[in-house]
This record gives sequence, structure tokens and C-alpha cells, in this order.
Amino acid sequence: MASNGCNGNGNGNGNGKAAPAGVVVPEIKFTKLFINGEFVDAASGKTFDTRDPRTGEVLAHVAEADKADVDLAVKSARDAFEHGKWPRMSGYERGRIMSKLADLVEQHTEELAALDGADAGKLLLLGKIIDIPAATQMLRYYAGAADKIHGDVLRVSGRYQGYTLKEPIGVVGVIIPWNFPTMMFFLKVSPALAAGCTVVVKPAEQTPLSALYYAHLAKMAGVPDGVINVVPGFGPTAGAALASHMDVDSVAFTGSTEVGRLIMESAARSNLKTVSLELGGKSPLIIFDDADVDMAVNLSRLAVFFNKGEVCVAGSRVYVQEGIYDEFVKKAVEAARSWKVGDPFDVTSNMGPQVDKDQFERVLKYIEHGKSEGATLLTGGKPAADKGYYIEPTIFVDVTEDMKIAQEEIFGPVMSLMKFKTVDEVIEKANCTRYGLAAGIVTKSLDVANRVSRSVRAGTVWVNCYFAFDPDAPFGGYKMSGFGRDQGLAAMDKYLQVKSVITALPDSPWY
Repeated sequence: MASNGCNGNGNGNGNGKAAPAGVVVPEIKFTKLFINGEFVDAASGKTFDTRDPRTGEVLAHVAEADKADVDLAVKSARDAFEHGKWPRMSGYERGRIMSKLADLVEQHTEELAALDGADAGKLLLLGKIIDIPAATQMLRYYAGAADKIHGDVLRVSGRYQGYTLKEPIGVVGVIIPWNFPTMMFFLKVSPALAAGCTVVVKPAEQTPLSALYYAHLAKMAGVPDGVINVVPGFGPTAGAALASHMDVDSVAFTGSTEVGRLIMESAARSNLKTVSLELGGKSPLIIFDDADVDMAVNLSRLAVFFNKGEVCVAGSRVYVQEGIYDEFVKKAVEAARSWKVGDPFDVTSNMGPQVDKDQFERVLKYIEHGKSEGATLLTGGKPAADKGYYIEPTIFVDVTEDMKIAQEEIFGPVMSLMKFKTVDEVIEKANCTRYGLAAGIVTKSLDVANRVSRSVRAGTVWVNCYFAFDPDAPFGGYKMSGFGRDQGLAAMDKYLQVKSVITALPDSPWY
């Protein structure tokens, strides 16, 4: 494989059409596959377009990986694992390199936030103050954990000594979604690197640009060639090849429940590789009569409309107790109408465009389902601009549990507002879903908070807050929201094997 060699970076610009007047487009430096420490063309020579959701125009032409490229990337990762120094370094040494990568990411915050803003329609300001800092915090958390991986001493019976070792699982396939390109990259890659694994990352085809930049920074930080490989492409080709590869030891996936099923099936039909899945959600936000209404309204607006609703844990089912329901509805509508939809590079915007045309049309279709099934549209429900994939913040009332908008993940700025009377009733309603990723509770009663948080079947429960993530807090789902945990030391377990070592002690003075 020959690298491009342009400017010594092994890459070129790859920009599409010129941006319309007034639209800021960042410089795009990396558009090729990253395999074995080099930027290379796809074996087929094919590229695909990644588009700017603000305009629908082509942002860049990106090398399109398929099975042949995935094979090369996996071979590179396997060679680096079996014969390279990364798994054989001390955890301290790995941690130092990961910390250097975190420093480099931090130094390029402006550029990286702009890439995600243009590629995914994410707010530039929030990218700079939330997404990129969260990524560096994640890297540093696992850099600190890299030299703290250890097994246990076992009290085995008989004339034996026993202990366990925790060893890196091997080559990890990482398949990530488009809603948080930066955070998802490091959510998976950081613990895998700390464990001593090598990785092949398939970013979402909608948002491949920042992942390629992170591969470049990883090489600058001293991550050995082959340890991180990035293969942009499509799910049915590159993703399927990675999930079914006989030399991949584990797959970590975040995305839809439907694709999660396909990945499990591929793992079973190939080499029975381990799988961890973080899938869809339809999270309830439960607001009780004793809540501060203004605080609850602002929290619900954040829970549903943040990142244009493209959040797996979005609190899109909002249950409000009957005593404050009418006041809440009135203020929620006012709050939604004040949520500014606009160019994500404009610091006054609260919400940018949906990620692409498909998602834009999907959200509008769900809004039509809500109207046709009898829900009442109070505000929003329409495109918010003549060009680009902008949708107005949308609120429905008179929603019943059997409606599509109450049961299916929309992944857009659509709130379903529902009334309840009792604690028992709302617990039953909250659990009336195939998902179990997250939930929110707003109340001043500790007893209510404790009872509901223990009764709702969800992997994360936020009380009087929402989106309160931290690297130390394990994150994952119940039911059809998947299994396995990201974040926290528990996430390391996905990337480690446990080995028992039993040694005979025939002449020991004690046992």
C-alpha cells in the first residue's frame, strides 16, 4: 500500500464544492484510510461523499473501505498485537503515550470541534467546551488505569498456589455512530488501548473526518503503527467485514438495535468473538408535583433537544404529574419556541441540523405518525429552514403508550408529553418500553427518588439532573438497549481475558 505523501501527511484535502457564502468550512486534511500507521487509498480506489448537513453540499470525498481494506487493517492490528511492543509495554508506558495523545487532542480543540460541527451539524461552541474536553478526560482516565490492571491471589484447596492474570483480549473491532463522533471514538478506544489491545475503528459513514484526524494525532503521540487503524465505509460492507472477521477477537458497537442484532449474528457465525452493544433508547423523564416547574421545564428541554435530539439517552418521553401538568405544558411550549435553530457555527444557536437527509426525513416521518395516530402537535413539527436539514423543536401531547412516537426511537427533536397520577402508575409507564438505557427523575422527595430509581429498568438514572456523564460512571443498557458497559473501570473488562494459573506446591509448610 502506497501512501499519498501530500505535505508529508499521507493525505490530501478532498474538499467537495465551494461552501455557500457565510458558511464556515474547516480545512479537511485527512480523507484516506489509516492502516498500519499510513494514510492510504482504498484497495478499490473508491471514495464516498460526506456531506455538510447545514447545506446538503459535499464536504469531502473519503476513501471507502470494504472487505479487502478491513482484511489489511485487521492484519496490521494482529501483527501489532502478536509481535509489537504495545501489549508488551508496561501499563505506565502506555499511559504516558495516551496522556500525550490527550494533550495533542486538547491542542487541536478548535480544529476538531469544527470538523464535527461541519460533518455532524454539532454546535461548535459545545464541541469546544463539552465534546473535546470530555474526550481528553476519558483518555486521561484510562491512561491512569493502564498500570492498575491486576488479577487476584486465589485461596485454592490442596497443595497448590493460585492466582489470576488479566490479559488483553487482542484485536478489537470498534464500530461507532455519528451523533458524537469524538466522544464515541474515545469511549471505546481509550479502555482498549489501556488494556493493551489493538483496534480497527469503523466510524459512521456520515461522520468519518475526526476519527481520521485522531489516528494522525495518535501517531504523533507515539502510538505504534498498527495499534490504531481507521477504515471509513458503510455498514453492509466495512462494518459487516469487521463483525464477521475470523481474526477479530471482540467487537464494541454503539448504534441501532437492528444493527446490533446483525453484529451478534455475525459474531456467532464467525469465531464467536465477544460483543458489547450500546443500542437504542426511549428514555423517560419523570417530573413530580413537588418539582420546581421552571427548573423541570429547562431540564426537559435539554433532555430532548440537546444535540438536536440525536442522543441515545434523550429523555423523549416526558411524564408530568397531574398537579403541575397544565403549567408545565404552557412553559414547555414557550421554552421550545425560544430554542434557536440555526448554523451550529453561530454561537447564538441552540440546535443545528440533523446529521443527513435520511435522518431529516426519518424525523419528519415520525412527526407525521404522531399526528395521524391522534397526538396533538403543540409546537414545531416542520423544517426550520429552506436549505439544510433543520427541524423545529417539536412537542406532542395526548400521547398514548402504544403510539410510534412513544415506543420507537426517533433520534430527533421530538418530545412526547404525558400526564400521570401516582408513583405506581408512572413506574409502569416508564418501563413500558423495549429499551432500558436511561431515565430521569425530578422531585424534592428522597423517598420518591429512591423508590423510582430502583424500580425503573435502566442502566443510568439521573435524579434532578440529566446528561450527567463522567468517565468513572459505568454506562450501558438494560433490555434491548444492549449489554456491556462503557466508562468506569468496568469498561476495561470488555477488553481483558482472565486467566487462572495454578502451581503445584508439594513441599509448602502451609496451605
